[in-house]
Amino acid sequence: MTQTALITGGTGLLGRDVVKEFKRRGWNVVGTGLSRADPPSIVKLDLLNSEEIENTLDDVKPDVVVHCAANRSPDSCTSNPDLARSLNATSTSHIARLCHARSILLLYISTDYVFSGRKGEAPYKPDSATSPPNVYGATKLEGEQEVLKEAPAAEGRGLGVVLRVPVLYGSVSGDDDPSVGAVNVLVPAVWKAQEQTVKTDHYAVRYPTATEDVARVCFDVSTLYLQKLEEGKAKELPTILQFSAEQKMTKYEMCEVLGEILGLPTDGLERHDPSLKDKEGQGTARPYDCHLDTGVLKELGISLQTVDFAAWWRRELRATR
Repeated sequence: MTQTALITGGTGLLGRDVVKEFKRRGWNVVGTGLSRADPPSIVKLDLLNSEEIENTLDDVKPDVVVHCAANRSPDSCTSNPDLARSLNATSTSHIARLCHARSILLLYISTDYVFSGRKGEAPYKPDSATSPPNVYGATKLEGEQEVLKEAPAAEGRGLGVVLRVPVLYGSVSGDDDPSVGAVNVLVPAVWKAQEQTVKTDHYAVRYPTATEDVARVCFDVSTLYLQKLEEGKAKELPTILQFSAEQKMTKYEMCEVLGEILGLPTDGLERHDPSLKDKEGQGTARPYDCHLDTGVLKELGISLQTVDFAAWWRRELRATR
């Protein structure tokens, strides 16, 4: 019998690739969107409305929900913490409660920003102490707590799973916001630097990871956990997982790679340390290094393979250099 997946945020940078991956593997897939809904493949869903969430779950009847939708902008979350909490935590609580009541596997996409990122602490294991440096990380951690709190109440410990990932990049569509993705936005920054000076973060250490790789992991985790649930062995499974590429670079170094691919000089990029501004109480605090330990996924037999950063961007930008 063909299984069904419901992907929240199905029109977003990550959600699109998750939808594609499950479809490629022969599943029935329904994504959700708000302003870019396109039924029947992408249904309209206001995640701030618990009644709409309930109706969607009852209409689609998924075996698994991959909850990708979130406010992923740290600056936006800082500017409007109430809205960030509503989407990242409160709506996640509703989804978790409704999924667990229906014995639906819920895979919640979280972030490395649940950790402080202070120098000398990384890499972080799933059970390392959390200490979010900003509103974004705090609200995503609250979402994690809601997912894990609801699972035991439904007497199905394996029904709620958290997957933490780092900064992501992926293919954009024509109607995407030009600023979509903390990595994708660096391409126009390199072009802008041909005409003026562009300050670029050369402080925070990041591990940019392709959405297509995260999508594959989402599928592999979902199939494994559904199998264990069917066998009655879900209690053996960990409920917090972490996935990350291992290429280590700052945003400035990412821009250098992109500049080389595009055949553009990067003289117009200025190395910038945003942590100095954060210490003055201005702006959104950023962690230094939130490197995620992926050992638990490896122990489960989930592939940790990731695409090379430069190779992916050469393909995406159709460069021949």
